[in-house]
Amino acid sequence: MTATEILQSVQFVVGRDGKPTAAVLDMSAWEAFLSMLEDIEDVELIRDRMKNWRSKEGWTRWEDFETELETNALPTVD
Repeated sequence: MTATEILQSVQFVVGRDGKPTAAVLDMSAWEAFLSMLEDIEDVELIRDRMKNWRSKEGWTRWEDFETELETNALPTVD
């Protein structure tokens, strides 16, 4: 479902004064809307991560990672 289709499927509740008081979507339109929002958030997250990746901000040296892994590893069961 496209954004245009979602917007076209909205039904409005109108009060006694003739002014809209609420908007109603069927569940499939609501779920499509939520999916679109999640996709937008994912794209923003990826863009942010790519920017940080290029600057190497927050990178950890492999040796430091190995040390942390060894320190926090669960004991082996014999």
